[in-house]
Amino acid sequence: MPAMTAVPHLTVPHLAALAEPFQLRDLQLPNRLAMAPMTRRFSPDGIPTQAVADYYARRAHLGLLITEGTYLDHPSSGSVTTVPRLAGDAVLTGWRRVVEAVHAEGGRIAVQLWHLGLARTDDSPLHPGFPALSPSGITGPGEPHGRAATTDDLAELLDAYARATVAAREVGFDAVEIHGAHGYLLDSFMWSATNRRTDHYGGDAAGRSRFPAEVVATLRAAAGQLPVLYRFSQWKATDYRARIASTPDELAALLRPLAEAGVDAFHASTRRFWEPAFADSELTLAGWAKKLTGVPTVAVGSVGIDKLFGEPIGDAAGGDPTTRVSDAAGRIAAGEFDLIAVGRAVLADPTWGARVLSGETDQLRQYTKESERTLDGVERDSSL
Repeated sequence: MPAMTAVPHLTVPHLAALAEPFQLRDLQLPNRLAMAPMTRRFSPDGIPTQAVADYYARRAHLGLLITEGTYLDHPSSGSVTTVPRLAGDAVLTGWRRVVEAVHAEGGRIAVQLWHLGLARTDDSPLHPGFPALSPSGITGPGEPHGRAATTDDLAELLDAYARATVAAREVGFDAVEIHGAHGYLLDSFMWSATNRRTDHYGGDAAGRSRFPAEVVATLRAAAGQLPVLYRFSQWKATDYRARIASTPDELAALLRPLAEAGVDAFHASTRRFWEPAFADSELTLAGWAKKLTGVPTVAVGSVGIDKLFGEPIGDAAGGDPTTRVSDAAGRIAAGEFDLIAVGRAVLADPTWGARVLSGETDQLRQYTKESERTLDGVERDSSL
């Protein structure tokens, strides 16, 4: 366990909740800021380099770093060779370098386990020719793509999740996050538009959440005392209007089996964290997840920037970024959710969190696509 990071003196009372520590299972976080996972493609042959270690270490003052998505050890999991993996001596040596660099700065870091599902193409550079796996072999519009996963495939994937979790413990990660959002494999089980199965992995909410819950239970058994986070979303990378649940009751039916299987925190991925999740309530998606399950939650979506996620830079204003930070702090203080994850703002400025925690909000570096590319030589060409 790394030593607690010293929390800077906070001079802005309305942001004080962000500097409060938080206990996640046996892991104590020094503050309520998290780094959102952001795919970067800077790990040749899936091996994290020293530059990757330096990238995370520069942001270790945040309460919890969540790595970019990391492919499972299964040929259907990924598509490109420069996204990190979590198997093999060279890869694990690279991740140890990352974890040690973060711990040396007093930080805490979770690895995100990622299976692309329908996002994989047959001509992918990584394992070319291997089909995409999904619940029913169809995309959201109902078009054929890849093939439906067999029960044997699903058993193999559960084993891959278990091996990855064991590797995460061996490397020294402080937590593990399951990527179950944005239309990727696990989300495609939850979404009725892509899950048309007639076996016990399809049908109603209980059936559609069964395989994701089995993944959670697999991680919980393999993780020891490491916290297990689960990232979910309504929106998909191919459809911002998609929804896995139209009402709180539908969301509860999907998330409660995951909580019962062992999720320690839900990471509610939204494009704008402050927006109400359902009609007739101001509660956010992270707020509803916490209310419905009793499990701690992480909110995320256009935090600390004045351009909204999913909109071209210069086209849509998200408002004063410091106002959104204050909004997040107020919701944390009120108990609506527990952590706020930040993506592009900390990508453009590694000191963003330290400035917020010190009350130096007037010194925040504003996010632009150019700032993302030119801050230093290893932090360009990134995306959420």
